[in-house]
Amino acid sequence: MMWFEPTPFVLGGTTRAHLQVNGLSAGYGAFLVLRNLSLEIKPGLTVILGPNGAGKTTLLKALSGLIARQGEVLLNGEDLPTKTNEIVQRGMALVAEGRQLFPQMTVTENLELGGWLCSKAERARRMEQAFVDFPKLRERTQQLAGTMSGGEQQMVAVARAMMSAPRLLMLDEPSLGLAPKMVDELLAIARRIADAGTTVLMVEQNVKKALAVADRGYVLERGTLVASGPAALLARSSVIREAYLGAAANESTKAITTQPTVRAEPVEALRRAQGERVL
Repeated sequence: MMWFEPTPFVLGGTTRAHLQVNGLSAGYGAFLVLRNLSLEIKPGLTVILGPNGAGKTTLLKALSGLIARQGEVLLNGEDLPTKTNEIVQRGMALVAEGRQLFPQMTVTENLELGGWLCSKAERARRMEQAFVDFPKLRERTQQLAGTMSGGEQQMVAVARAMMSAPRLLMLDEPSLGLAPKMVDELLAIARRIADAGTTVLMVEQNVKKALAVADRGYVLERGTLVASGPAALLARSSVIREAYLGAAANESTKAITTQPTVRAEPVEALRRAQGERVL
């Protein structure tokens, strides 16, 4: 049995989310990570790519209210609050890197926390729907989250976030440390959630697989935007392939067969190759 039902997800917001970010700056204390960043997250699935330290996780933390931010952020044309609880109430949910489950609580108890804003009756309805959307969780309702594998915990974390019926779901490095088969299932879930109407914003280290399921992509380096465009176009870009997929720029017409993990070194080629940029 797969972790998800191969039908459209029911949990999620009823209004498609459109996020507009203008001049966003954020960091930690006096250390600024993001500098005057502007981007647009449209309905569908958008992936954020970049080397380690580019500011990808910082972006999600700033949008979810976990760290202070400067600049304008609009959700469906209205200012996004800065407090985390108000952001959740507006319909945004974050699955943080490392999953952040409560290990001594059961699967059911972890899921219930995701529906803390709704009534008891609505929470019960969403719980039942979570077991429909993620049928394998029904077999694990009383299992302690801390006894599950990394992939199983990630599925619980996604299901918990969907318990809030978000309009916009943010996923931070969801495939980190998972087996290839579980990565494929998880990214398929992200795609199905987006197809069902919940806007998905995903930070992902597996560039090749992320671009294969995404509609659009943004590439960050040192806190600034260096490339963006349709995911299919980014996947074919020789600069993106050379910098992130390990393929030589003069082999851009060949199939991508190299290891897709993002490299940590700076990607100066992205700044130099103006002809390849699709901003």
